Amino acid sequence: MRIGIFDSGLGGLIVTKAIKKAMPAYDYVYLGDTKRVPYGNRSHETVFEFTRQAVDYLFTKENCAIVIVACNTASARALRQIQQEYLPKNFPDRKVIGVLIPTAEECAKHNKVGIIGTNGTVASGTFVHEIEKLNLKAKQDLLLFHGSHSNLNMVYQRSTAYATKSTNPVLLTKVFQNPAPMLVPLAEEGEKVRAVPFLKEYLKPFMNKKFDAVALGCTHYPFFKTEIRKILDKNINVISQDEIVPKKLKEYFTKHPEIEKKLTKFTKQTPNQSKARYGARILVTDITPNVIKLTTKWFGKDTKPELINL
Repeated sequence: MRIGIFDSGLGGLIVTKAIKKAMPAYDYVYLGDTKRVPYGNRSHETVFEFTRQAVDYLFTKENCAIVIVACNTASARALRQIQQEYLPKNFPDRKVIGVLIPTAEECAKHNKVGIIGTNGTVASGTFVHEIEKLNLKAKQDLLLFHGSHSNLNMVYQRSTAYATKSTNPVLLTKVFQNPAPMLVPLAEEGEKVRAVPFLKEYLKPFMNKKFDAVALGCTHYPFFKTEIRKILDKNINVISQDEIVPKKLKEYFTKHPEIEKKLTKFTKQTPNQSKARYGARILVTDITPNVIKLTTKWFGKDTKPELINL
C-alpha cells in the first residue's frame, strides 16, 4: 500500500520531495488539485468537499494506507471532520493526518512566533488554537511538578521559560498571524522575483519586534524560503514544513506500527528502483507549465505528471 500526499496545488510537492528523501523506501503518490487552487478563499464546506474527494480518490484508486493532507487550509478547515466523521464510516482502517499540528508543535517551542498563511488558515484560528492547547498542557505539567496553583502562577510571573522534570524548556508562546494571500498563486506560477515585494509586506509586522521565529503556514511558502530568510533578521528562526514533516512522519510510524506495516517497501534491486526510490507518482487535476517544470526538477525527467478528475 502507498503513502498518499494531498495538496490544493503544487506546494505539497516540496513536502513530498523532503519526505521521499528522508524515507526513500516507501511507495508514494501525490495528488495536487491544481485546477481548483487556491483553497484559501473558499468556504469551509467547499474546502471539506474538495478534501474529501481527494482523500477518497487516494484510498479507492491509489490504494493508500495513509494520506497526508499537505494543505494547511484543508488541515485547518476539513481535517478534523474527515478524521471524526468520514473515516469511521468509510475507511476505518486507514489514516489521514495533516501538517498543521506538527508545525504548531514546533511553534510552541518558542516564546514569540509570527505565522503567515492563507486567508482561510489565518481566519480559522487553528494555529493559535493548537498552540494554546500545547501551552495548556505545559501549564498542567508544571502544575503537577510544582504542586499548587500559587507556585505555578509565581513561576509564570517570573519567567516565560520553565524546566520540567526532563529539563526541557516549556514556553508560553505568543502568536501573531498575518495573511499572505498572493503567495500561493505566485508559487504556482514559479514567480520568485515578483513575490519579493509581497513578502516584504507580509513579513513587515515581524521585523524588529523581537520575534523568535516565523512559521510558514502553507506548504507553498517554502518555495520562497531563501527570499524569506534574506528579508527577516538573521536571528529569527524560519519554521518551514518541508523541514519538520519528514521527522514527524517517522515518529508517527513508530507510534503506529499497524499502519507502517501495511506500506509497500522497496528493498531489492529492480529495474524500476531508481524511479521508485527517488521519484513519486504525481497526479494533478490540471497540467500547467509549472507542474511539468517542478516535477521534472524535483523528481527527475522520468516522472511525468498524470491528469485525473476528482
